[in-house]
Amino acid sequence: MRIVLSEERNLNKELVLELYNKNKWSSAGKPDELMKALENSHGLITAWDGDKLVGLANSISDGHLVVYYPHLLVLPEYHGKGIGRMIMERFQKKYAHFHQQILVADNEAIQFYKKCGFERAGKCEPMWIYNGADHG
Repeated sequence: MRIVLSEERNLNKELVLELYNKNKWSSAGKPDELMKALENSHGLITAWDGDKLVGLANSISDGHLVVYYPHLLVLPEYHGKGIGRMIMERFQKKYAHFHQQILVADNEAIQFYKKCGFERAGKCEPMWIYNGADHG
C-alpha cells in the first residue's frame, strides 16, 4: 500500500459520498452542499491508494490567524494505518505559523487528535447548533 496525498480540488462526487457514507457522516445526506463546502474550503487534502479515495480532510481559515478543521475521514478499512496522521501533519505544517488551530473532536477521535498535539482549549466549552444525528 502506497498512500499519496493530494491538494487537487477536482473531486469525484461518488468517491466522496462513498467515503462519507462508510463513515456514517450525516453530511453525505446533503451531497450538493457537501461538495460545494469541500470545493470552497481554504485547504483540502485527499489521500489515495491508487485510484481509490481512502481519506479526506478540509480546513476553513481567515488565511492569517485562525484555521478550523471540520472534516477528517479515512475509510474504515484503512483506519490505524497512519493516513489521518499524514493528513494532519500536512495541515499542521501548512498552518504552523497561525495563532490558532481549532477542531471539535468526539469519541475515539479525541485520543487521535491528542496524539497529533491537540489539547483541550483551556476552560472553553465546545458549542454548536447542529443539524445532524451522528453525534451523541
